[in-house]
Amino acid sequence: MACTSANSLLRLKGSSFQRPILNLRTNISAPYSPGLFNLKGDGLIHKGFRHQSQKHLTPRNKVTVIRAVAIPVEPAPVESAEYRKQLAERYGFEQIGEPLPDNVTLKDVITSLPKKVFEIDDVKAWKSVLISATSYALGLLMISKAPWYLLPLAWAWTGTAVTGFFVIGHDCAHKSFSTNKLVEDIVGTLAFLPLIYPYEPWRFKHDKHHAKTNMLKEDTAWQPVWQNEFESSPFLRKAIIYGYGPFRCWMSIAHWLVSHFDLKTFRPNEIKRVKISLACVFAFIAIGWPLIIYKTGIMGWIKFWLMPWLGYHFWMSTFTMVHHTAPHIPFKNSEEWNAAQAQLNGTVHCAYPQWIEILCHDINVHIPHHISPKIPSYNLRAAHKSIQENWGKYLNEASWNWRLMKTIMTVCHVYDKQQNYVSFDEVAPKESRPIRFLKKVMPDYA
Repeated sequence: MACTSANSLLRLKGSSFQRPILNLRTNISAPYSPGLFNLKGDGLIHKGFRHQSQKHLTPRNKVTVIRAVAIPVEPAPVESAEYRKQLAERYGFEQIGEPLPDNVTLKDVITSLPKKVFEIDDVKAWKSVLISATSYALGLLMISKAPWYLLPLAWAWTGTAVTGFFVIGHDCAHKSFSTNKLVEDIVGTLAFLPLIYPYEPWRFKHDKHHAKTNMLKEDTAWQPVWQNEFESSPFLRKAIIYGYGPFRCWMSIAHWLVSHFDLKTFRPNEIKRVKISLACVFAFIAIGWPLIIYKTGIMGWIKFWLMPWLGYHFWMSTFTMVHHTAPHIPFKNSEEWNAAQAQLNGTVHCAYPQWIEILCHDINVHIPHHISPKIPSYNLRAAHKSIQENWGKYLNEASWNWRLMKTIMTVCHVYDKQQNYVSFDEVAPKESRPIRFLKKVMPDYA
């Protein structure tokens, strides 16, 4: 799934940044902890140490000396199972995988999968449509009948149910829904309409995400913030801090608005299909919204459409950032990028409560989807089981929890080649009150 913050907030306009050496706080609950690390091609780990208290920061000159010291006879910390276990506990993961060897290719992983996981089953595909249509209708009924104090529960259910429509359209876009490709285009377009998502523009952007996962500049999903962009203006800096902090779970709205309606961002051979999708979306707005307002009023439009739509974007943003954002997962330049490492080692499997998994058609069983988008959603669990058996020690796995979310929202901010990310409150401490607020109020338990 691809959802990203507004491209205008992320795109690098100038050269790489320079800044003082910073040690990123990665410990959320413990008083003293290792800093972030980045596995380089030479197998060395670059990391720093920092005490939680600002008064006890190691002086800069000492940090420089520490980083200059290397003991070749000792294994890099990432090679230590105990160290990876400590990082997993700190970040909210169940497992942080070993680095994938450079000689492993994506084809090696794909060929290890059983052939049956690639088979399209029309009965299972239409069963997913029935589940989504039924659960969405039930959600609308709940909204119509629920007293005001139960409306948040009804909205949560309905927003999650309509996310299932997105997953169906997502399978259609990857040509893994039906053996009939015309049926896929029709179903995909219709499934996206309640979300006001243009199917073809999203499909073209999403294909780039799969081709360039965790590649700097080229990936169309979550990207780290660039330092020079962050420093370009006070207004943009504040917008980025709030967007990647308290409002990060709805940042896909910015991506939806910026990335899918501008014809200039598509290739000439894509324009015709893009225009058809846009026409369908605008027709739905022109007919559907007035009809909702006519029947239920403005408040009805808010209750029946807007609030479930915001619920959908909560999952759209959350799923995507959990799948591809962690302090130990690097973004790499195209020259350094390795497809197998990005798709197997750089994608996170995250287990959610069962009702969410059912309504969202197992889209969070995400590693096999990045190994091959041709695997239908109803075969993802079987594919994941095979990957665990053959490549289990390389996988990043978690169950959705507060510590995981806190790590992403308070740590994974500004791009740094050595540390992967630097937190906003390291780069701009005076302006990062929203981040310090999140660190204070978000619980640490996994």
